Amino acid sequence: MARDVSDSTIVESRDDLIGAIASGGKPESQWRIGTEHEKFGFYTDDLTPVPYEGPRGIERILRLMEGMLGWQPIEDRGLIIGLVDPVGGGAISLEPGGQFELSGAPLETVHQTCRELHAHLAQVRECAEPLGIGFIGLGASPIWSLAETPVMPKSRYEIMARYMPKVGTRGLDMMFRTSTVQVNLDFADEADMVKKMRVSLALQPVATALFANSPFIDNAANGLLSNRAEIWRDTDNQRSGLIPFVFDAGFGFESYVEWALDVPMYFVKRGDFYHDVAGQSFRDLLDGRLPGLPGERATLSDWNNHLTTLFPDVRLKKYIEMRGADAGPWRTLTALPALWVGLLYDQIALDAAYDLIADWTAEERQALRDTVPRLGLKTPMRSRTVREIAGEMVEIARAGLARRARLNGEGVDESVYLAPLQETVASGMTPAERLLAAYRGDWHGDIGEVFRRHAY
Repeated sequence: MARDVSDSTIVESRDDLIGAIASGGKPESQWRIGTEHEKFGFYTDDLTPVPYEGPRGIERILRLMEGMLGWQPIEDRGLIIGLVDPVGGGAISLEPGGQFELSGAPLETVHQTCRELHAHLAQVRECAEPLGIGFIGLGASPIWSLAETPVMPKSRYEIMARYMPKVGTRGLDMMFRTSTVQVNLDFADEADMVKKMRVSLALQPVATALFANSPFIDNAANGLLSNRAEIWRDTDNQRSGLIPFVFDAGFGFESYVEWALDVPMYFVKRGDFYHDVAGQSFRDLLDGRLPGLPGERATLSDWNNHLTTLFPDVRLKKYIEMRGADAGPWRTLTALPALWVGLLYDQIALDAAYDLIADWTAEERQALRDTVPRLGLKTPMRSRTVREIAGEMVEIARAGLARRARLNGEGVDESVYLAPLQETVASGMTPAERLLAAYRGDWHGDIGEVFRRHAY
């Protein structure tokens, strides 16, 4: 979620930036799970997208949820653009095209994530159904053109929308027509961060295949299984992708900060105003010589906000964000945190996952990333396929979750949430391929059926 933070502490040097990320390290007993998921709103009578304004708009849903939850509103120029839970730490926000996002609270178990998810979807339905609004989880909006997609009134998105066409061909599609599910996880120290970053970056394309759920765009099936992942291939390659330097000898907090400093900025926020400095350098802001704001000094808020505008497949802040999966049915929303918790929060599993990817080359990792949006689990990798690698990945995660032994009230551990992924590996069919089979069969070529049959 892109919720801009407030910390006016002046950054004195690059070391302050390194320290800000390093400060996220914590003992295993304090590791938490934060799950974020986006969804598209639509009118159930005609399947058109939901605008921000009006008696049946996104703004109305936010106000209804504010009354229901008692959460504090987040505003931009006097307009409500989200809600934040001042107690639990969760939040609701809007992506550029009206994608409705829950940024879950930091929780201890995937069981708690499951309860949070069910509560949120029930609350959204209670507010939206009387307005004739439904929500669906897909990696890309299947039938609406970019021109038909509503625009949310967030200042930072206006700046991004002006800049995106200068640096890639698909940036506006990414902003307005994609949805994801991601999980945010902790690290113990620099060495732990490095290992987790390498494992999760190398395996992110495999996760993309497992969760591929966007075979339709512009009211057509265009031969892709994850249109969302394909869109990211030409959004803004200065700030996205597999960031191969993570696999270089000596990678650590400093390396990531050096890369982040060289990624052009979007904005600087002062008070409630967003100054458009798109394309300018954070290094210049650090030195007090930013052309767009001469003499202004960088604050920790500026740095934290800048980090939210970096879009690699795995993002490092004070925690690590897994960003490679399409949004999907509710079962996959809990499968995503289960997968990565199983891989990264158990040392035996982390070591096994590292051994799995240790000798992959940069070229092989990139080839996976480039091919998976089209071929999914059928993507070749040496003498294997991604399906085989996915099977090994899911089994490592299952064993890791079993060793974690976090049980629910019925004595079941978190590996129960891997069931959708186990089914996908066993069948060899991604969620996208199941949608395509229905589209070519019972749906008789009507993509609108995806809304009628798969809404939350």
